[in-house]
Amino acid sequence: MNILLDLDGTLTDPRVGIIGTIQYALGQIGRESPSEEALLRFIGPPLPDCFAEMLGPSDPALVQRAVAVYRERYADVGLFENDPYPGIAEALRTLRERGARLFLATSKPTVIAQRILEHFGLAEHFQRAWGSELDGGRADKGTLIAHILHEEHLAKEDTLMVGDRVYDAVGAKANGIVPVGVLWGYGSEEELIAAECKVLLRSPSELANLVL
Repeated sequence: MNILLDLDGTLTDPRVGIIGTIQYALGQIGRESPSEEALLRFIGPPLPDCFAEMLGPSDPALVQRAVAVYRERYADVGLFENDPYPGIAEALRTLRERGARLFLATSKPTVIAQRILEHFGLAEHFQRAWGSELDGGRADKGTLIAHILHEEHLAKEDTLMVGDRVYDAVGAKANGIVPVGVLWGYGSEEELIAAECKVLLRSPSELANLVL
């Protein structure tokens, strides 16, 4: 079995790093930040889409500036303000021991995602980390999943996508693979049910059951 796994809200809890870096970026471009609670819904979607929503679509140059400032701080500080969820490393190890082939599928730039996996000792469990390009290419989950399926020669009927947000499920369904939702991240149970996730997992320890 092939299992594609999201990063933020699925493998690691990035709240401190993402929220803090969004607040920093908005401050640097002279904009007031929403409350921390209001920013939680921006954990998961592609970064340019988040800033476009916060700043409005009428000034794409300002959105690009915010993204650049965000990435500058995140690459130095924010990516380490992050923690794997308890039990994730053990679940990934068990999946691998049971014969699953694991691939990271994240909207984060690949270079950043790889550093996070290596920093937290998770890289050894993955065949490869796949993410977006620095110019925003493949940030859309559907496009990313299609690219992974093609490049890795994965059979759709033998592949799952595991994530915590609607974007993961929509991307999976667009490519004809089964979406699996996790409830320890930043998507609600209602969101994942509405997105037609076929399976909902309530704790990282349940991940290993995907190959049973």
